[in-house]
Amino acid sequence: MRVLAAMSGGVDSAVAAARAADAGHEVTGIHLALSRNPQSYRSGARGCCTIEDANDARRAADVIGIPFYVWDLSESFHAAVVEDFVSEYAQGRTPNPCLRCNEKIKFAAVLDKAVALGFDAVATGHYAQLRTGVDGLVELHRAVDPAKDQSYVLGVLTQDQLARSLFPLGGSTKEAVRAEAQHRGLAVAAKPDSHDICFISDGDTAGWLRDRIGAASGDIVDSSGEVLGRHDGTFGYTIGQRRGLRLDRPAADGRPRYVLDIEPVSQVVTVGARDELDVDSVSGVSPRWCGPAPTAELACTVQLRAHGEEYPALVKVVTGAGQSDVVEIDLAQPATGIAPGQAAVLYTGSRVVGSATIARAHRRTPA
Repeated sequence: MRVLAAMSGGVDSAVAAARAADAGHEVTGIHLALSRNPQSYRSGARGCCTIEDANDARRAADVIGIPFYVWDLSESFHAAVVEDFVSEYAQGRTPNPCLRCNEKIKFAAVLDKAVALGFDAVATGHYAQLRTGVDGLVELHRAVDPAKDQSYVLGVLTQDQLARSLFPLGGSTKEAVRAEAQHRGLAVAAKPDSHDICFISDGDTAGWLRDRIGAASGDIVDSSGEVLGRHDGTFGYTIGQRRGLRLDRPAADGRPRYVLDIEPVSQVVTVGARDELDVDSVSGVSPRWCGPAPTAELACTVQLRAHGEEYPALVKVVTGAGQSDVVEIDLAQPATGIAPGQAAVLYTGSRVVGSATIARAHRRTPA
C-alpha cells in the first residue's frame, strides 16, 4: 500500500513510520505545520507544532529512508481546533482539543488529501489497535499498554476512516518503542513526550483564554446561592476543579469545595462538596460511530474524560423530530466531576463503539 505517515517530530510517530516501511508499504512522511506563527506555540521538546519538531521529523525520515514533506494546515487547524476551543470555553464547556484535532485535521483533512493524492492509508503514532471483525468491519480497540492507550481520543473516527488508518504501535509498550528507536538510530529516542495543549505556548490556559475572551468578573457561590468570592472569568474554571478557587472563606465543615456548575451568561460559578459532583446519567450530542450505530439499548462501559476510569452503563440512542441523535447514558454507579464539552466514549470490552460530546450531566441529589 501507499501509506502517508504523519510525523509529529516525536518518538512514537517516527517508530510508527519505520514499522510501516518495514511492513513493505511505500511510505511517505509528512509533518503538519499547524501554527500560523510557530513562535507562538510550544518550543523545545514539549510541543508538537514547532519548527524544532519539524526538523526532528525530517531527520527521522532521513534515517528511515523515506520521502518527507511539510503540509501547512494552519488555517484549518485554527478554525477547527483553536477557535472551537475558545468558543467552547466561552460557553462554559470544557473541550478536548486533541480529540477535535483527530476528528477534523488528522483523520479528515489529512486523510482526504492523502486519498486525493493516491495514498491508501494514513499511519500515526497513536497507541491503539485495529482488528477486522467477523462481519468484515474494522474495529478500534484499546492498546496493549494501558498507560499509553489513546483509543479515547480516537473514538471520533468513522468506519471509513478506520479502514484507511494504521496504528503500528498499538501492540507495544512505550518502553519498547523507545528502545526500538534507539536501536534504529533515531535521534528522538529519548525525546520527552508532549504534554498539555500544543497551541498554548506557556501552558497558562486561563491567561491565554483571558486574552481572547476578555476578563468578565462574576460571583462564586455555594449551592444555596451564598456569595463566597469573585472571579475574573468563568473560562478559568472547569467542573470538578478543586484548586485555585480563590474563595474568601473556608467551608463551615472544613471540607474542600469543588466546582459544580459554570454559567457563562450570568458569570456565576457554583461550588460545593465533593458528593455534590456525583452524577447518575449523561446526555451526549453529535455522536460519532466507529461502525453501525446501536439500534437497541446497549450494555457497555463508558469513559467520560481522558485518562479517566470506565463506568458500566446502559446506552440508548434517541432521535428527536427534526433533531440530531442524542445519546442517553445511564451509569450503573455514580461518576464524579463530569464536564460538558468532554467526550463520552463507549466500549464493549476493549472495542470502541463510538463517542458523543457531553451536553449535560444529570446530578444525583445527595442523601
